[in-house]
Amino acid sequence: MTYLPSLTASEAARLIATKQVSSVELTRAHLDRIKLRNRIVGAWSSIDESYSLAQAAAADSMQPRSPLHGVPFGVKDVIDTVDFPTAFGTSIHKGRRPGRDASCVTKLRQAGAVLLGKLVTTEYAMFHPNETRHPLDTRRTPGGSSSGTAAAVADFQTPVAFGNQTAGSLIRPAAYCGVFGLKPTHGIVEQDGILPLQPLFDTLGYMARSIDDLQSMFALCAELPAAAPWDEGRRPRIALCRTHQWDHAEAESRFVLESVAAQLEGEGCDVEEWSLPDRYADLVRVHRAVLYHGIAKSLDEDYQVAGSRMSDSLQTIIQEGRALPVEAYEELREVVAESRAAINGEFGTFDAILCPSAPGEAPIGTATGSPIFQVAWTLLGVPCLNLPLGSGPNGMPVGVQLVGRRHEDGELLSLGASLVKRVISVQAPGQGRNVACRWPQCCGQGQVRLSPAERVC
Repeated sequence: MTYLPSLTASEAARLIATKQVSSVELTRAHLDRIKLRNRIVGAWSSIDESYSLAQAAAADSMQPRSPLHGVPFGVKDVIDTVDFPTAFGTSIHKGRRPGRDASCVTKLRQAGAVLLGKLVTTEYAMFHPNETRHPLDTRRTPGGSSSGTAAAVADFQTPVAFGNQTAGSLIRPAAYCGVFGLKPTHGIVEQDGILPLQPLFDTLGYMARSIDDLQSMFALCAELPAAAPWDEGRRPRIALCRTHQWDHAEAESRFVLESVAAQLEGEGCDVEEWSLPDRYADLVRVHRAVLYHGIAKSLDEDYQVAGSRMSDSLQTIIQEGRALPVEAYEELREVVAESRAAINGEFGTFDAILCPSAPGEAPIGTATGSPIFQVAWTLLGVPCLNLPLGSGPNGMPVGVQLVGRRHEDGELLSLGASLVKRVISVQAPGQGRNVACRWPQCCGQGQVRLSPAERVC
């Protein structure tokens, strides 16, 4: 019999719709998985089995409402939920109970999906980590700030989950943990009920183990029709962009990006090397200044009342943000606006840009890794899609990032779904290492060597 937590959301919803599996059975299987694994991975900050099973029973009592009907989902702990606390990853807001759900949560619940609980985030969705560990190697970070989101989806504890991104908080953990992640066009989905850090950059995002699931989540939250499949008679034109931050790419990230590009070219895509114009070279600095100023403003009340309970790193960020003169901030906002207004035109005849998702494999230690390959795209407000198509010398995931034009999210998802079918997963050179098996049902939690093409033993 199929191990239910291994199903994608789309697969599970089809089984529920045809009465081959109930939502209660599926939800219970995920709760059992969480009970088994959360003490190791630490992805969840709040779970209520009775509540989730009652939702699942209600889903089973009605006709399917959506492609995610009866399917469990998780919510990052910066996104409000009336039935679970939302503490923003800090003791300052421990036990905080919002008065209503965020719009994105409401939309999935109205679609018949089953809320499992809240997922761990870093402190205020910034850089200071909390308890989540990488499900493949607990010595390593899962990334941040959507750490619990990435770890839970990768570890089969939930098929889909919400995260968000203001710097590199979604694409980086998706890349580190080896799952699909979508950061949509900035502003395309309502942000109410989500912790504001810098509204100019804050973007709701999604993680899943298939692009079909990302398409379903995005369409429901954006209230858009599902994207049409890519026209396979249309030859994709891909810009291979090493970016202005190429010096930060480790050997495995370079190898995977270039190998994926070569495979796509061999599979009928037009792939050309391309660079962003020099006027975009300074966007990392601009992003930092604008972000930190926004954080200083958004968290000012908490800083005034309880700044001593914030991490040293967050206090430093707030102090740097407060030091930026208002006039300089407004000038940088103009740079952001002008860059965004011009970016679609820079694509020319390309359908998407292919570039690194992260510097390399998830690093060992508690630091959540560098967002260096996300921040320029976040500033530009373009949709970004992590494709988990590679692994590094230690057997850990390495992703590539597909970037589309603003407001062409559906086309980016359709293209991504077409491209992943053309690529055989890439293994960067190295000996590899044994990592802990996430499938105790099949090998008793022993040590197994993972295939570069899959993450199960």
